[in-house]
Amino acid sequence: MLNGKSILITGGTGSLGNALTKHIFKNYPGINRLVIFSRDEQKQYHMAQEYTADKYPQIRFFIGDVRDYDRLKRAMKSIDYVIHAAAMKHVPIAEYNPSECVKTNINGAENVINASLETSVQRVVALSTDKAAAPVNLYGATKLASDKLFVAANNIRGWNDIIFSVVRYGNVMGSNGSVIPFFMKMKKTGVLPITDPTMTRFNISLQGGVDMVMHALEHAWGGEIFVPKIPSYKITDVAEAIGPGCEQKITGIRPGEKIHEEMITDSDSYYTYDLGKYYTILPSSHRWKLEEFLTKFNGKKVPYGFRYNSGENTEWETVEGLRSLIKEHVDPEFSV
Repeated sequence: MLNGKSILITGGTGSLGNALTKHIFKNYPGINRLVIFSRDEQKQYHMAQEYTADKYPQIRFFIGDVRDYDRLKRAMKSIDYVIHAAAMKHVPIAEYNPSECVKTNINGAENVINASLETSVQRVVALSTDKAAAPVNLYGATKLASDKLFVAANNIRGWNDIIFSVVRYGNVMGSNGSVIPFFMKMKKTGVLPITDPTMTRFNISLQGGVDMVMHALEHAWGGEIFVPKIPSYKITDVAEAIGPGCEQKITGIRPGEKIHEEMITDSDSYYTYDLGKYYTILPSSHRWKLEEFLTKFNGKKVPYGFRYNSGENTEWETVEGLRSLIKEHVDPEFSV
């Protein structure tokens, strides 16, 4: 699928960008070019030590910010596929610096769309978050706006045969800034701060996130928001899995935080279809025939009023299961 293609990843030095890079070189050694586009020169420097030019002649590192349209457009020259992973994602920081979050997550998304339309890009996959469904914090609100922009971009492409789609998923296990690395760091203090003991979250591995992006690149028809079927965990179970002897200190929820996350709201159910491994929220208007889409992917309409909520999930991670996943996906040396 990617052999012979040129790919650009915005936010390419982040956790998912690194995982995508590893996956692409392992599975598609015949790619033409892979451009890592990010604003963090330190992360680019360290990533370049692993992906050296002699071993990976296809890789390019571009310093740039998605806020900068001209730099994006130059970076996208002769690019076939764009994976948009750049974002301001820390909820408290976004609450305190709202205009900066808007500039990156909304204006940056618009820049990615416009630069793609003005170059030879064929497909764009944008990364979303469970916080974009019924958002209560600014980060979620900006990502919902971003999702809407990418879905609607299919309506303004004109003669261009470019395809835009979105992948939406929950907390990525072991990603930068996520709760598992934080708890592993705090374990040595003997105290793990718990915002609320009833809190739940969706859980997906980095590879699961990569697989979703690859699925969207290969199968999207334009305008879909893909949602994975993944388990939930209780925050107290994560604490028990990492530090069974630690005190769980209740600190209260942070600004803009939910007790449970949603990826599909009941209002979304009118446009949501079950594709087997994934759900997809389809746009209210699209340039292809719904019947052909459902036949192609064996899609089935979900019931009206259906919602996908981390607190009402039917699949749950256990304490022992979490320990195994941490050892597999986060730290091979992990032990309790």
